[in-house]
Amino acid sequence: MTDVEQARPKKPVKSANRALEIIDFVAENSSATFAQILEGMELPRSSGHGLVQTLVASGWLEQHPLTRRFTLGLHSWQIGQRYDGHRLLIEKAKPVMDRLAQQTGETVQLARLDGVENVYIAISLSPNPMRMASTVGMRLHAHATGIGKALLSTIDPVEAERRLSDVVLPRLTPKTVTSVPDLMRVIEKARFTGFAIDDEEFIEGCRCVAIPVTSEHDTGISAAISITMPSGRTDAGWPHSLYAPLSLAAREIRSGMGLP
Repeated sequence: MTDVEQARPKKPVKSANRALEIIDFVAENSSATFAQILEGMELPRSSGHGLVQTLVASGWLEQHPLTRRFTLGLHSWQIGQRYDGHRLLIEKAKPVMDRLAQQTGETVQLARLDGVENVYIAISLSPNPMRMASTVGMRLHAHATGIGKALLSTIDPVEAERRLSDVVLPRLTPKTVTSVPDLMRVIEKARFTGFAIDDEEFIEGCRCVAIPVTSEHDTGISAAISITMPSGRTDAGWPHSLYAPLSLAAREIRSGMGLP
């Protein structure tokens, strides 16, 4: 048994969990008042005050002197800069994504899997004024997005089914698939064909085609790349018409990383 395993508590420390959840809450909302933190986190005022002040004192949060709103602090940025788990992937992918966005005229996104969510780690925006409004760091439900289903297709089916069964899968549009058995069939099809789609399952009027780039097996990270566009701009060959440029981009990214 390692020292870390010996020191690891059997249950999460409640106050530490709460502090991390407050950081996540502020990050997801860009900024928040103390009242919003208390309401959003369902915290008593006394314990909430202590936790927030501790985070401010340690630099994880900052409070604007005029608006009194809390934002992520300098320490959050410093720690983020030290994280390089997908730095090589982004370094090799971004130039390829930029070219693909110009070639197709649509937004190209790179995401990695975190549980049953896809987290966007790089985006090349469409040159068109009407485009998908996504940002780096945004987390979306994997079951409702093309890139999320492509990511789920890279992991063991038993593990994918376990993750999906452990959470509530919201229906975001009339087309969203929320049945785990149905989703497993969709994911198996994506594994067989090499690509996954979102046909207005996350947002009505928006479509996406995605293919895996890396897996946990070969890099430790499940990552996928997608092309997202308004439904009205898809051609008669959609989604197959986008498979070739996506596949070429994925191969170029893998080659740049020294992968077969």
